[in-house]
Amino acid sequence: MGCGTLCRLVRVLALYDIHGNIDALEAVLADPRAADPDAVLVGGDAVPGPFAKAVLKRLRAIRVPVHLVRGNGEREVAAAVGLPLPPAEDLAAVTAALTASELGPEGALPLGELPLTVALDGVLYCHASPRRDDEMLTRLSVPERWAAVLGGVDAGLVVAGHTHQADDRTVGGTRFVNAGSVGLPYEGDGAARWLWVEDGVPEARATSYDAAGAGARMLASGWPDERSVGAALIEPVDPLVVTAIFEEVAAGQGI
Repeated sequence: MGCGTLCRLVRVLALYDIHGNIDALEAVLADPRAADPDAVLVGGDAVPGPFAKAVLKRLRAIRVPVHLVRGNGEREVAAAVGLPLPPAEDLAAVTAALTASELGPEGALPLGELPLTVALDGVLYCHASPRRDDEMLTRLSVPERWAAVLGGVDAGLVVAGHTHQADDRTVGGTRFVNAGSVGLPYEGDGAARWLWVEDGVPEARATSYDAAGAGARMLASGWPDERSVGAALIEPVDPLVVTAIFEEVAAGQGI
């Protein structure tokens, strides 16, 4: 997929953190405001999720170049290939293993080889930060943390995801935009979040659909992550509650 790590494009549809929610992906792709991009950028964590194979198949069917960034989800799914099912209490490992089993080695292993960053039309796309696929940057992170992460970045615009919460700020000479999550948005309303980048200018967008129904279908499939699906889609929680939880994780990373 795609035309390499550096292309000249005009309209980019950026999709982050789909997490196997095929209903959310279909809703965004059917949104008239997402029509006719020059390229699609999938910014990591398309998987794991309950309908991972369907999501990847749908992305492959898009008729413009599709560029994929490696998220921690893709890395973890690839690493789970061939391993026994982990203990139930290690939910992240369990979901990675379930998705690896669904995709099989031929589908899962290449996910771990995706690039950490992709540059399109002067914009640097990554999953969490330009230096790590799991670095937590939240709406509450202190300026010093932002400066440490983005201090060595030359790009004028960095687009990321990972926290499932949209954000937009400028740090030094770099604008950092979190695209939010298509499949598991922690925004309090269940609507799928995505980004439209035209001539290097980002515009945050949201697509409303039957998020509660999508969540119920995910759980009915046997997907074990009831907490995340419930908090994002079925009974969305206050976004600030999730931000505070993620900021505790960020502090624990000690970066």
